[in-house]
Amino acid sequence: MNHRILTVAINSEHDVVEVRRRARHIASLLGFGAQDQARIAAAVSEIARNAFVYASGGRAEFVLDALPPSLIISIKDAGKGIADLADILDGHYHSSTGLGMGILGARRLMDRCDIETCVGRGTTVTLRKLLPDGLRVGKELLAGIADGLAAAPAADSAAETQLQNKELLRTLSELRGRQDELLSLTRELEDTNRGVVALYAEIEEKAEHLRRADEMKSKFLSNTSHELRTPLGSIRALAQLLLDRMDGDLTPEQEKQVMFIQRAATDLSELVDDLLDMAKIESGKTDVNVSKVSVNALFSMLRGMLRPLGMRDSVELVFDEAEPDMTLYTDEGKVSQILRNLISNALKFTNTGEVRVSVAACNPAENKVRFSVVDTGIGIAEGDLQRIFEEFSQIENALQKGVRGTGLGLPLCCRLATLLGGAIEVQSTPGIGSVFSLTLPLHAGAEEPPPEGIRRSANPDNESHPSTFSGVGVRQGGRAVPPAPLPM
Repeated sequence: MNHRILTVAINSEHDVVEVRRRARHIASLLGFGAQDQARIAAAVSEIARNAFVYASGGRAEFVLDALPPSLIISIKDAGKGIADLADILDGHYHSSTGLGMGILGARRLMDRCDIETCVGRGTTVTLRKLLPDGLRVGKELLAGIADGLAAAPAADSAAETQLQNKELLRTLSELRGRQDELLSLTRELEDTNRGVVALYAEIEEKAEHLRRADEMKSKFLSNTSHELRTPLGSIRALAQLLLDRMDGDLTPEQEKQVMFIQRAATDLSELVDDLLDMAKIESGKTDVNVSKVSVNALFSMLRGMLRPLGMRDSVELVFDEAEPDMTLYTDEGKVSQILRNLISNALKFTNTGEVRVSVAACNPAENKVRFSVVDTGIGIAEGDLQRIFEEFSQIENALQKGVRGTGLGLPLCCRLATLLGGAIEVQSTPGIGSVFSLTLPLHAGAEEPPPEGIRRSANPDNESHPSTFSGVGVRQGGRAVPPAPLPM
């Protein structure tokens, strides 16, 4: 509901000043702040001046609107209308008199500005300013405005001009203060930018140092592994010669000590082999030899290799037959290495029951297969699921002292799986057992099966592998957890 509170005719320069004064006074009575009062007065003054200059006069109506609570000032004239209104609103119009910016200025100063114009019939400009928060249009507010307008002093053009000059000076002072703040902020941003640039340079330098350190680590592991292989092979051979009694009989104690030497050399040899494989993968020097692999033939080979490793008569190693025609195009040696490690780990940590190896096709749309190694062993606590994929990390348990291990098997399996485009996941419940899953694509690194014997580089761009590996995760109760970064 609208309530008209005042109408002022605009027939002279004095009337333009009066409209401005009335707009400021009404804004003050409505509780607007000093800045909003100045904005309202300036906007109304510009539109009133346009009506007087371009249309030889008009009238201004001040109205209070209840919904939403707002002050509405409508300035109407009976002039020729605005032929270039679209250009004016777009900011493309240039007045020959230097004026013509009043409408744009009023739009910026008020909450809303509506313009109705018709060539030859005049123009109506409606300005709207929302009332201060909490103020509602009612009888008390209307009565207060009426009393305030009645008590207003007579119009004084000089006083209004003086007040306008004060507002201008105050605005200039505020602008100067904001300019100083902007200059200060600009200097702070420049300092911050210099700091960021320096930080980026430092980060790049450290990244380069880390890259070099990673390369040096890979070279060191590779060189050291090669250097250790020969003496370790000699130690194992000499130990076997002694155990075979090539140089005479051994006492029971001597035989026991030689077996300790042979076992330590074997453990160290396995560690060296794992380190060398890790170094090759990190340096991008590992090739993926893609060939056609029969899953059943792979299982038959693994069965023959791993059944002698059964550490307890109470544990049965079971291979579920795959579909007769199930084949993969991948690196058979690396797949065999991953499965051997997973199965041997399951055998080590299973007291009774079975270790079952199976394979099944995933969702046909994924074009992948999933190998599963399920055991009925001691299981792994949820808090330790991540640790088993960290280098040299071994979980303390009742069976740990009776089994050998380097702590590199699972991290190496993860890297090999990633190399083949696959992933390893684990689910485990302490006291019940564990399920290790190896997911591999049917065609490693290719949309279609490649010709047999194709050798594909593991790192075609000749870039070093990062210290973290993607595609490998631990699944705890159905959620995937990314692996921890490998140590330098």
